[in-house]
Amino acid sequence: MKYDREYSSIKNVRQTLCKDVANKKLTGVCAGIAKYYDFPRLAVRIVAIAVLIMLPVATGVAYVVASMLLPNSKYY
Repeated sequence: MKYDREYSSIKNVRQTLCKDVANKKLTGVCAGIAKYYDFPRLAVRIVAIAVLIMLPVATGVAYVVASMLLPNSKYY
């Protein structure tokens, strides 16, 4: 799936990994990852839940660390 992501007329804007606070469910980490890699948000959330079931401690720690370290999105 490709979405038109034309937010600016400037073509050389660097895209950085950040939390997506506009489409968040908990903290916006999965939505931010989906936006950065251009994946559907639902697919990233399903994969995150599946990995959380298989590796709960590692995934939980990684999610908490990512939610603390990733900056909030400046653009909604």
